[in-house]
Amino acid sequence: MTINRGALESSSGLTRGSIFCPTFLWIAASTPVKSGHLFHGGHDFQTDEQLIIRNGKATLKKLQKDIASGTIAPVYFFHGPESFLKEEVTDLIRKNTFPAEEDAAVNTTVLYGQDVTPGEIVSMASEFPMFTARKLIIVKQFDKFKKQGSRDRQKLHIGQFIRYINSPTDSTILILDADQIDKRDIQKAPFRELQPFRHDFPLVTHPDIFASDRASLYGWEFEPEALKAFSAYIQPSSREIAREVEKLVMYASSKSNEKRITGTDVFECVGISKQYNVFELEKALAGKNVRLCSGISLMIMDREGQKEGLMNIVRYLTIFYMRIWKLHSPGSRRLPLSETAKLLGMFGKQEYFAKNYLNYASRFSLKETENAILALHQTDAALKGLEPYPDEKYLLLRLMQQLLSQK
Repeated sequence: MTINRGALESSSGLTRGSIFCPTFLWIAASTPVKSGHLFHGGHDFQTDEQLIIRNGKATLKKLQKDIASGTIAPVYFFHGPESFLKEEVTDLIRKNTFPAEEDAAVNTTVLYGQDVTPGEIVSMASEFPMFTARKLIIVKQFDKFKKQGSRDRQKLHIGQFIRYINSPTDSTILILDADQIDKRDIQKAPFRELQPFRHDFPLVTHPDIFASDRASLYGWEFEPEALKAFSAYIQPSSREIAREVEKLVMYASSKSNEKRITGTDVFECVGISKQYNVFELEKALAGKNVRLCSGISLMIMDREGQKEGLMNIVRYLTIFYMRIWKLHSPGSRRLPLSETAKLLGMFGKQEYFAKNYLNYASRFSLKETENAILALHQTDAALKGLEPYPDEKYLLLRLMQQLLSQK
């Protein structure tokens, strides 16, 4: 059966805003496509989240640089679900505001939106600090601020808050930390008035880029094979990536002074088998060896846990087939290698592997690729409880037959 691209989109849950299939959504977000080629009838899939991430990376670095140099604003509006990076920036503000930890402890107040009205925030922000030039107030979950009393009373609190924002106190640093706010609500008071102070923190969607940047903070860099191995196995969570990179740097520094993280470092520190891993699975898949693919996959599941191991395999193979699928779009295989890498969502050192996918695209037809994506989607749905199955080994063996026994 040959499916059209619109059918693939609707059946795989790849549309923006869908909640049906988180694994596929993460993959879609992390693999940008070329305008006019793939999803949404020719519309560019690199929309809000992609653009914020690309532009936001430079914005975040500038924000951190300004704070580190002592340029600290009286108000910050942190918006978005990326809690780890918000915590890091907040900590940077704290360290560069107070000369000693004792001063920070006395003059830092943490509030929660559901416990305070905007008027109460203003009252606390208007108080003078103790023994230091400035104090720090952090309001977490600000988007859930307390709405108390009548509507007129609530409007009065909002009005007080807006007047404060327009003329904040020099002696207070006010950090308003909010989760993702609906696009309509963020255009209303008081969020509308906070736009000049807004800094967006979307979730990390390119684990490899984030990992590479984290390593560079320590003065280290990943070798291409090492970065590929690390980003394939690590959960797409900034907190988890940062923790694992720190461990990797500590481990690698005990063995070498070259400040390069090798594939061996990743295999040994992260605990990936050199023989049974997704890279060996990728090679077996390219060779269409169903027996070897099944054996490697079962070993991965034995080591990582049946369900979690299969979910990692499905996530990796979905990226694998989605990249091949993109290379079946007209003219994509005639692009320069650097442009091919961008099309496949491969940045930085991952560009080194883009040529592999040109070879894979010649081995798998468009029909085989689309059927494989649908088979992966079916397995993903089963793992999320949307269809019954006997056990994970059954799902894995069925998947391998669907991927490699196509007629």
